[in-house]
Amino acid sequence: MAELQPISAALEALLADITQLGAECIPLEDAAGRVLAEAVTAQLDVPPFDNSAMDGYALRASDAGKWLPISQRIAAGSPAAPLVEGSCARIFTGGEIPPGADCVVMQERVTQEGNQALMPDALPVGDNVRRQGRDVRRGELLLPAGECLEAAALGHLAGQGVTHVSVRRRPRIALLSTGDEIVDPGTPLKPGQLYNSNRPMLKRLLENFGAEVEQLVSVPDDYAQTVKLLTQAASVADVVVSTGGVSVGEEDHVKAALESLGQLDMWKLAIRPGKPLALGRLPRQDGSEARFVGLPGNPVSGFVGAWLFLRPLMGALLGCSALNALPTLTASANFTTQTGPRQHYMRVALRFSEAGIIADAFEDQNSGVLSSCISADALAVIDPHQQVEKGTLVRCLWLQR
Repeated sequence: MAELQPISAALEALLADITQLGAECIPLEDAAGRVLAEAVTAQLDVPPFDNSAMDGYALRASDAGKWLPISQRIAAGSPAAPLVEGSCARIFTGGEIPPGADCVVMQERVTQEGNQALMPDALPVGDNVRRQGRDVRRGELLLPAGECLEAAALGHLAGQGVTHVSVRRRPRIALLSTGDEIVDPGTPLKPGQLYNSNRPMLKRLLENFGAEVEQLVSVPDDYAQTVKLLTQAASVADVVVSTGGVSVGEEDHVKAALESLGQLDMWKLAIRPGKPLALGRLPRQDGSEARFVGLPGNPVSGFVGAWLFLRPLMGALLGCSALNALPTLTASANFTTQTGPRQHYMRVALRFSEAGIIADAFEDQNSGVLSSCISADALAVIDPHQQVEKGTLVRCLWLQR
């Protein structure tokens, strides 16, 4: 019997010799969720000029406590004239601070009579003024390569007037479902058949990880057809992902087909759920290769395997370090368990309390119980041959993108 391989060895084999995908230039409005291929340098100060943080009056702090004439009115988007000495300017939020003024007093603190305004005493220089370049200085690094463009990053780029960005091409995925017993929803079930729950689940996870699924293929329990469909998938995809067919049954043809076509890097892991997981490479006619990840057919095994292996693989192809490893939390176990020789990844829900983080495990951790994944916040990692009692501190991998 082949020795079970540790997770660390599998990840090392999976990510060895990975080359980041090429770049493409796209409109900023289409860049949500994409990964920057090149660092972006700030071309403008943000804000581009000193401006008011509120509605009020701009003046010299040295004129605090005085009645001052209102010499101008400055709305946001309007240019400001130099401040007449011994006067103040009516100003609104975002309005440009006039040259000569060094503070803004909020309107609620000012008494106005006609064109005269009484200023409060003791006004500090710089009060309620948003200084030029407070957020970003021209020439500074705005965003590094590998940054995933979510809401704040998109706003940061727009604030520089950016209209187009260079991003990594999305990894192309061929998703293969093996087994004569697996049929698509909408098809009447025959005795012994199951609906394909893995396909929509993995497609969504892969899209969340930054990929695009270009092929959805059903593979029958036939060796020759398995070889043919793997060859076709490798010709168009950066990564070929299959579900099922990687165990040792007489109808499990994926592992044998992979070995006949290309290279099997890893098989059988010391993991629960998901032991029969295969990692390898499929050659193309041009001499390049597609990566292969063969997930077990049980849906929970596919769910866990996607987070542990597909997520960092997408991160490596995209050059996005945020996808390399899941965030880790330490929680107090609200469950008991005893592990065997494999590392166990338990689906848990997290509760945040004054006493700390509490992990509630789903009662049925069987690899066929997909309902346990719906409300799972994290995977509690339990090392081999461990006894966990309530209150034991456990490491949890937080399930984020």
